Amino acid sequence: MKVLVATEKPFASTAINGIRKEIESAGHELVLLEKYTDVQQLLDAVKDADAMIVRSDKVTPAVLDAAKQLKIVVRAGAGYDSIDTAYAKTKGVVVENTPGQNSNAVAELVFGLLVYAVRNFFNGKSGTELMGKKLGILAFGNVGRNVARVAKGFGMDVYAYDAFCPANVIEEAGVHAVANQEELFKTCDVVSLHIPATPETKESINYALVNQMKKGGILVNTARKEVINEPELLKLLADRDDLKFVTDIKPDADEAFSKFEGRYFSTPKKMGAQTAEANNNAGIAAARQINAFFKDGSTKFQVNK
Repeated sequence: MKVLVATEKPFASTAINGIRKEIESAGHELVLLEKYTDVQQLLDAVKDADAMIVRSDKVTPAVLDAAKQLKIVVRAGAGYDSIDTAYAKTKGVVVENTPGQNSNAVAELVFGLLVYAVRNFFNGKSGTELMGKKLGILAFGNVGRNVARVAKGFGMDVYAYDAFCPANVIEEAGVHAVANQEELFKTCDVVSLHIPATPETKESINYALVNQMKKGGILVNTARKEVINEPELLKLLADRDDLKFVTDIKPDADEAFSKFEGRYFSTPKKMGAQTAEANNNAGIAAARQINAFFKDGSTKFQVNK
């Protein structure tokens, strides 16, 4: 089988070496398409591929139509909104992700952003500490659980809400479960977002919700920029000069947000999974899942059933 690694933003060389070792040891052929600059390059490369590993690359209907032999696509990472999963299903193509492989990297970034925020972006003025503060985690998946783990090390009081995770599971992890996201925002000094971008969640982080935060509240987004209602959050930051917003996904309205000096920060690009360890873990996990699929039909991590 031919396995195509199609990455506009390439894996680290150590990750590629690990992917190659996994794929070739199973008797498959590995083909690389890295740093491509035109979608036609992807359309050409995927024509005879049986499997594909991608990162944030867009797998559109056009890509799937060009891939006549494609049987499986694995997103090396958790989020898979860049893949048209519904269309892939109509083509008989299995789509998988690699949940959990980037979770610690994202969780650590949350606290990098938080320390930066509570210390006034290192401007030399006196800040505050995280110990004793109430942290709210919106969605208690792999990343959320790691955020909770790290937060306890900082001495924070941790709360969480997840519409799909039972309260008793959250409580068993040593975290306070709340009844809904409104209660989470009302209760906590800091809210960290870990929800996917779905029709239900897009632009759900709006004026009314975030305005329920306490004085001095901090909103952290390492999820997806689409979950933020940017016009409403901009209005809220203008109305309340006590709130801060830090993110690793540059908003479309970055220039407008940047006017709130000392209360807004965005990394230059999405950096949650940008560690050597996460890069390596996700790539090798993707390769192993492809091997398992071809060996015995395993679809354990399929997201388009």
